[in-house]
Amino acid sequence: MTMRGLDLQVEGLRLCGEGGRQLLQIPRLQIAAGSAVVLRGPSGAGKSTLLHVLAGLIAPQAGRVLWGGTDIAALRDGPRAAFRRARVGLVFQDPLLFEELSAPDNAALTALYAPAAARGEIAARGRAALARLGLDTADRRASASYSGGERQRIAVARALAGDPAVLLADEPTASLDRANADRLSADLIALAREAGRTLIVASHDPALMALADRVIDLRDGVIAGEKHG
Repeated sequence: MTMRGLDLQVEGLRLCGEGGRQLLQIPRLQIAAGSAVVLRGPSGAGKSTLLHVLAGLIAPQAGRVLWGGTDIAALRDGPRAAFRRARVGLVFQDPLLFEELSAPDNAALTALYAPAAARGEIAARGRAALARLGLDTADRRASASYSGGERQRIAVARALAGDPAVLLADEPTASLDRANADRLSADLIALAREAGRTLIVASHDPALMALADRVIDLRDGVIAGEKHG
């Protein structure tokens, strides 16, 4: 297996909100390339905020966030966005689909931001991911007609279509019933491991935690402990 994933090194990370309220204070965090890691903690612990910092969607006030040696916290907005498009796949609790588009069209959306020569390959990877996730790639129904579990699998396929080195997911199973949550948990871990991607998921889901290599506990923006799978 070729390792696609990137290692993560966080150093001296600090992020404050309005009035100076501490949102994140992480002196050091290392995650090996190809690992599957779950961030857990109560609401407001900083899980989603940390994911947004790791994705380069939020810039911290201090510290370094190195993906494979690239400090995204030091990049300007344009280069940081370019890095995210090229190396990071994002999955959110809300699938954020274009409801009128089919599953294959939604899965291929990242092709809109790619050079023309790469668009066919991205669309093909999106279809392959849909098939791997159990969805019919010939189905041209509008995505609005799919179930919640199916819609979330479409969102995962979209994240994988760009062949990212890193997959970040924020509560991807929170709105699903137990059967669909278990299936998506297994698929997320398997799809990351098969390609050697680095997977970091913010979640309370016991199925995801049971399958992960590490579970990191956050409390008030601070790492409070962890366990290894």
